[in-house]
Order: sequence, then structure tokens, then C-alpha cells
Amino acid sequence: MSDDRRLDVLRAIIEDYVSTNEPVGSKSLVERHQLGVSPATVRNDMAVLEDEGFITQPHTSAGRVPTDKGYRLFVDRLSSVKPLSPAERKAIESFLGGAVDLDDVVHRTVRLLAQLTHQVAVVQYPSLARSSVRHLELVHISDTRLLVVLITDTGRVEQRMLDLPGALSEDGVAELRTLFNVRIAGSPLADAPGLLADLPDVVTTEARPNVVAVMTTVLETLIERPEERIVLAGTANLARTTALDFPGTIRPVLEALEEQVVLLRLFGEVPDAQTVRVSIGEENPHEGLWTASVVSTGYGGSSAVPLAGLGVLGPTRMDYPGAITAVRAVARYVGQILAEG
Repeated sequence: MSDDRRLDVLRAIIEDYVSTNEPVGSKSLVERHQLGVSPATVRNDMAVLEDEGFITQPHTSAGRVPTDKGYRLFVDRLSSVKPLSPAERKAIESFLGGAVDLDDVVHRTVRLLAQLTHQVAVVQYPSLARSSVRHLELVHISDTRLLVVLITDTGRVEQRMLDLPGALSEDGVAELRTLFNVRIAGSPLADAPGLLADLPDVVTTEARPNVVAVMTTVLETLIERPEERIVLAGTANLARTTALDFPGTIRPVLEALEEQVVLLRLFGEVPDAQTVRVSIGEENPHEGLWTASVVSTGYGGSSAVPLAGLGVLGPTRMDYPGAITAVRAVARYVGQILAEG
């Protein structure tokens, strides 16, 4: 019973600290929360929580603030998250539903997440490596030049201009387009190299140079992995933070946000599209983010293999239930939009 009560005290401390940004004292806890015990008992519980490392005293005042360990226990013991109101759900659906293409979807998503959570929002573009080929379009520019357009099931469009080794008529381009789409349309991009491997061997000697040229261009598009792109919004939300949120300086956090590789590690390696992952303080792999928390999940694709990741980053003094709800809901809506597109 005492453990459950102390968890209630810890939860109350975190809720008050998140909302007020001020160290929390026993008196305010008793006044604001129906804990069902005396002020003396609350003080004893706070002393135990401090001894066990769940809260700490930032300075000589009577107030306490949660530690990373306290936030972790709070998140692990969350029995529920804040439900979205019907108005919030309708707003999300309407805002994202108005997107006209993939770029618009990604940029609307990152702005929406920043607005909902008041944190820094991060969205990774859908990964080509996890996408499938919807269509390979070959556009005849001239007898010796083609525009190669790779279109994925997520709406990604990759374009390359190609100078052909041999002349090719519009009819020849149409035959080449059919030849490639029969092989790879509807297949995962990861399978494309294997599906195209023997293509030069099954065409005429005359057609082979142009087939090899197109095939090389398609494979180069996959190898260069242009899908590794991250979009941010809401960096200005960090201006709301205080010295208690980022002890010392906020500079390491800002520097980490500028590092594409750091963000890809955090948001591009999400486990699946069902789990919302919360990394608190020193749980983050990058030292610059040891004073921050990251809430992330996958979106699109299958539940086990998402197309990419999205989420929010901010101080450990974060509204975790609200952030988890927003990240989960937005990821679900984006996945639906991509599936329908």
C-alpha cells in the first residue's frame, strides 16, 4: 500500500512540476491533490522518494523536482494516456487530410505535432528501403535522353535524367517501360536488384546497352538512399524552457538537433508502428540529449515494419501522457493517409 501511495505522490509531483515549472512542496501537494493522507505522511513519502532517487531538491527551498529515474517510473506505470477530444481528432483528420502530396503530408505532420505537444517535432520521410514500387515511368525527352521517374507506394517520387548510349524512339521507350514494370511494379524496392539482375540477358544485343543504362540508374537511386531525410518544426518551443529544464546550457540540445545522423538514430530506428518509445535523459544515446526526452513511434507500412519514424523531443519536464497520445494518434492518421494514397 505504501508503494502505491508513494507512486501517487510521485505522480502528483510530476503533474504539478510539469504544469507550474516550479519545485513542488508537500504543502502544495496536500492542497492540490486528494492523497488521502496527512501532510506529515506526504513529507515522509517525499523523503523516501528522494532517498531512492526519484525526486531531488534543486536548491535550498523546500520544493522537489522529479529526476530522470522518477520520470521513468512515472512513464512505466502510466495506466492510461490522455484521450483526444472529438474536436482534436477532427482537427487532425482535417489538417492532414488536406495534404496534396507526400511532401505536404510530411510538413503538415511535423507542424501539427509541434502545435499539439508544444515540443520540437521530428518526422522522417518514408524510407525507400521499406517501400514498394508503384510504377517506373520513362519519359522520352529526345532519342538519346530519358527522364527516369521512380514512384513508390508511399508517394515518393525520385527523378533522374539519363543520357542513353543508343538512340531510342518513343515506341522503344514504351517497350522498355513495360519491360521494367512487369519485373518490379508492386514489389518491395529492396527486391528490385534481384528482380532486375538477369534483365540484360533476356533482351536483344541491340537493346542491351539501353536496358543496362536504365537499370543502373534505378539501382543507383536505391543505393544512394535519398530517403534518409528528417524534417523538424517547433524548435522555438525550446525558448519556453528554463535553467531547471536544461542545467548549464541548452546548446548541446540545439547542436544535436542540427545533426541529421543523431536524429535518424532516434527516429529512424523505431521498433514498430504500435509501440510508442520514450527515452528519458541519459537513456538517449547522444550525450547532447542527456537533458532531454524523446517520444517516438513508427508510421505507415505494416505494424511490424513501419515506413519511417516520427515523434517529439523536449525537456524531461514534459507532459508525457499528452505527448504519447499525440504521437500515437498522428502516426495512425499519417499511416492511413499513405495507405489510401
